[in-house]
Amino acid sequence: MKELQYLNKYFIKYKYRFLLGLLITIVAQIFSLFTPELIGNSIKVIEDYVKSAQKDVALLKYELLKNILYILATTIIAGFFTFLMRQTLIVMSRYVEFDLKNEIFNHYQNLSQHFYKRNRTGDLMNRISEDVGKVRMYVGPAVMYTLNTIMRFTIVVIYMYNISPKLTLYSLLPLPLLSYSIFKISSEIHKRSGAFQQNLSNLFSFTQEIFSGIRVIKAYAIEQKKQNDFLALTKESNTKAMDLARVNSLFGPLMILLIGLSNLVVVYVGGSMYINNDPEIESIGVIAQFILYINMLTWPVASLGWVSSLVQEAEASQKRINEFLKEEPAIKNPTHLPTKINGSIIFNNVSFVYEDTHIKALNGVSFSLEKGKTLAILGKTGSGKSTILSLISRLYDATEGEITIDNQPITTVNLYDLRNQISVVPQDAFLFSDTIKNNIKFGNEKATDEEVIEAAKKAVVHENIMTFNDQYETILGERGITLSGGQKQRVSIARALIKNAPILLLDDCLSAVDTETEETILNNLLTYCKDKTTLIVSHRVSSAKNADEIIILEDGKIIEKGTHNELLEQNGYYKDLYVKQLSEKEIS
Repeated sequence: MKELQYLNKYFIKYKYRFLLGLLITIVAQIFSLFTPELIGNSIKVIEDYVKSAQKDVALLKYELLKNILYILATTIIAGFFTFLMRQTLIVMSRYVEFDLKNEIFNHYQNLSQHFYKRNRTGDLMNRISEDVGKVRMYVGPAVMYTLNTIMRFTIVVIYMYNISPKLTLYSLLPLPLLSYSIFKISSEIHKRSGAFQQNLSNLFSFTQEIFSGIRVIKAYAIEQKKQNDFLALTKESNTKAMDLARVNSLFGPLMILLIGLSNLVVVYVGGSMYINNDPEIESIGVIAQFILYINMLTWPVASLGWVSSLVQEAEASQKRINEFLKEEPAIKNPTHLPTKINGSIIFNNVSFVYEDTHIKALNGVSFSLEKGKTLAILGKTGSGKSTILSLISRLYDATEGEITIDNQPITTVNLYDLRNQISVVPQDAFLFSDTIKNNIKFGNEKATDEEVIEAAKKAVVHENIMTFNDQYETILGERGITLSGGQKQRVSIARALIKNAPILLLDDCLSAVDTETEETILNNLLTYCKDKTTLIVSHRVSSAKNADEIIILEDGKIIEKGTHNELLEQNGYYKDLYVKQLSEKEIS
């Protein structure tokens, strides 16, 4: 139960619902226990009538009818309070489920990029859905039936003891065996449930990856291989599910067997006491009453197995949830004070090593960029270009050196204000399964339709959008699969432009665009970026030539720096790249 202690804060939050549910449970159990007593009285009335010398049939009928009406009334009242108990406790569990899912989702959003590199999407989804569902069964049904069992068991035993201490003692003899059985089986359930949930996460991750990469799978015609892989995973999942089901299936029969033994004990011991004129058993009705009491314990006692199974499964699931909730974000907001960003950026001897691969992406990089100026960064693949943009957005923190924004260390700037005042166009354009208009407005939710169209025109994607049947209301497929690579990049550019932030980061965002369209977009950006601090990462000289300064990276180090004309005079990497790309353009 150690892992489930995390949920105590929710029980405290909803304490009034919980306490009300507890009170209603007690009332429901008290009213449900009138029935055995009334039935015992009815049998005693019949027994007295048989022994009586004078047979008063009318009195007999009256007593029996009165008891029947009492039984009916108390049963209805008990049923009503049982309904209220379910409404109170089960609804509480839904509130807890709602809160827990939101807590996990919010925590997911705060975790760093390293976390998402280490963990697969399917596993994250499984923990926030399947595992939270298991936990809700503990907070709701398990808690409800536990309270119900404790209340009923306590009240029934008190009633039984008041009638016959000796018969109560004998009838409860199987309980130690029951407790031991529950302990042993619960331990096994906990172990097998954890294994099953882990395998389920693997299955989620596999299917999510397959559906995301379905185009590659079809292109390489490996559907059958992936089908075989999926079959192997589902077989393993089925094996673990059956292992868990086999253990769970022991509970019901075992509980019923032990309750049956208690009934036999009541009949034998109670019958012997009645024959021997024991004063505790003054009527056969007492034996009938005890049998009813024992059978009233059948479901609560039998539910112990089911409840124990729920608790063990919830414990295993909460442990998996806690693993992520205990994960501390590597990037934290240092202050809640608002920060206005102007846009000057300085890198002072900055180095960065990726935690997962230990690759040194940057090595002693230094440069300064004034507000309203444009810096272009060129270099081979893996030279560290995109890493610089990630550090400016504080997706990562520098391993060594210092980055300042407006002469203030970036690690002291309000994180949310920093990111809110940066427009980013990533290398891999990501679009949501929504309309094109909403994908553009993602940069500014308050933007008007006119502003959306204007941003699309600057990104040279407006004419493409207008050819679609639903135009700006066109619903995109997952990750923007409806659009071509170039269209996705241009919609992503429009999204960044409409945000109108003081800092603009362009990460090789024109790689899928033809040179003519690229030229038009770059000309539009010249006007747009006049008062904005802009960093352009590219492999093309055409994207960089108009920048105020250009730096060339190689193996994480700056090997060249200057303007377009200055770099052409250096006869280095930049000039070679310029000549090569100029030749390719002339040939095409």
